[in-house]
Amino acid sequence: MIIMTLVQELKDGRKKVAIWGIGYIGYSTMAHFAREGVYCVGHDVMPHRVDDVNAGREAIPNMDSWLGFDVRPLVKNGLMSATLNWKDLISNEFPIHMISIPTEKDGKPYDNNLIDVLEKISTISKIKIDRPPLIIIESTLTPNRLNKLIIPMIEETGVKIGKDILLGVAPRRDWFTDAGKTLKTIPRVVGGSTPETTELMIDVLSIICDKLIRAKDHNHAEIVKSIENAYRHMDIALANQLSEAYPHLDMIEILKLVGTKWNVQTYHPSMGTGGYCIPLAPQYVLEGAKHPDKLTLLKESLNYDLQQPQRVVDCLINKGVKKVGILGITYTGDIKVHILSPSLKIIDGLKKAGVDVSVNDPYYTDEEAEKVTGCETFKMLDDLDKFDAIVIVSGHIVYKFNKHKIKEKLKNCKIILDNVGIWNDVQFQGPEYYEAGNCGWLGHR
Repeated sequence: MIIMTLVQELKDGRKKVAIWGIGYIGYSTMAHFAREGVYCVGHDVMPHRVDDVNAGREAIPNMDSWLGFDVRPLVKNGLMSATLNWKDLISNEFPIHMISIPTEKDGKPYDNNLIDVLEKISTISKIKIDRPPLIIIESTLTPNRLNKLIIPMIEETGVKIGKDILLGVAPRRDWFTDAGKTLKTIPRVVGGSTPETTELMIDVLSIICDKLIRAKDHNHAEIVKSIENAYRHMDIALANQLSEAYPHLDMIEILKLVGTKWNVQTYHPSMGTGGYCIPLAPQYVLEGAKHPDKLTLLKESLNYDLQQPQRVVDCLINKGVKKVGILGITYTGDIKVHILSPSLKIIDGLKKAGVDVSVNDPYYTDEEAEKVTGCETFKMLDDLDKFDAIVIVSGHIVYKFNKHKIKEKLKNCKIILDNVGIWNDVQFQGPEYYEAGNCGWLGHR
């Protein structure tokens, strides 16, 4: 009798991968496994995500271009599907469970979703199975959360980690607007609760990942993403502080020159960080630390970054603006994610100051944008002349087009603040134009 390995069973179609959460992370995990001939079923609590997957629709804007392949044939051949019923995944068919759910809520680390999913997966111990299920957590975790909370919680039910259930961590490092930085190409850190679990994780993830790096164990793997993003958070905060400390100099140019040194990265001043990773990383690290009082630099960078959008607001108020148009409500360009976007804080600050604010974002319907921001929407070209200030937060590629019309429409505008330099090649006649980091961009000289 030939005993097949788990990887052979997956590739042979005898076993399937369960994906918990089919947002950016889970959807792309499912797509990459399916592309390698592995059957995947995703679960999500949002019906539209499930419907989109099953219909072969692009569930997330630009996802196909970032993935680099079309998922529709994978759906048509049954390699990708989704369900609203989590119990469909509690089966001997699914020896692999990828957890890709949010671990934040309202801008803070949040464990309840993870606890809920792991409790549901743990019920698999009550049915007859060939082998212990392997659970791989892709979501960002607060350091020490598995040891302090998750593992004790599971083992209280009588399920033994490392015996009845295999548990490991493999955080993701994708950059969703760069087709060269994907799940397949970026080096990935892997760590299980036992050495055997780590090796099994390596076997399974090698189906879709070109380079896997073994961590000592799950404790070391789960902290990696938070620390690497905390590094970036502090560097970005320093870039912003430098632009305030030296307002008479063009800090964009200076930081480009600094970045020519072989071991220094180039950073760009900004209106503040956003998204699921960088602004949350310091909070994860601080919350999980045994001695958070030692992390004084991290605390300061977090506090400074949280106030950065208000500095933009104060600059605009000091200019006496009355009607502001916001271009982009996402935290970065060409991606539909507004989690912790500085745009939302800028909008809120302006509204509290009595300024009339309207928004535009091509990735949101008018109804979606109004629900997220509480503001009316405007048409990108037609309505630009209504504002005495324009704030470009998100570097959406569509904002790069028709610059001659933009220049004509903004003759009577007072000030333009450009987060990423989308319009830095336009010679405006009338408004003051500042790319974040230019001399005096926040109104200081």
